[in-house]
Amino acid sequence: MKVNFIRTILAIGISALVAYGFNLFIIGENKILLTIGSFILFVVTLLFTIGINFTLSRTTTNIRVVSTIFFAISILVNLSFSIAPFKVEWYIIFSGLILLIYLLIIYSIFNKRQ
Repeated sequence: MKVNFIRTILAIGISALVAYGFNLFIIGENKILLTIGSFILFVVTLLFTIGINFTLSRTTTNIRVVSTIFFAISILVNLSFSIAPFKVEWYIIFSGLILLIYLLIIYSIFNKRQ
């Protein structure tokens, strides 16, 4: 596994800007929670999408595809939570499940070593 620092900084910057964009559209009281939660989801998925390379090209390709899919899912989830009022507990549970399922899939792909 090799971390490309320039791409990692770009991933963090893109994640921060997209999370700030969601902050502008939030209707309700939970602006800080949704901004921080969306930033965490975006930065984790974008790090594996553009910031990290693996020794095997198949592993890198599979992880990038899964990361892109989960990035799109994260955008849809945070968009739906930013439009409609929500309970804090539901957002934490739903976002946490998405993040943990994503990390489980990435871990499984990385351990296959194909």
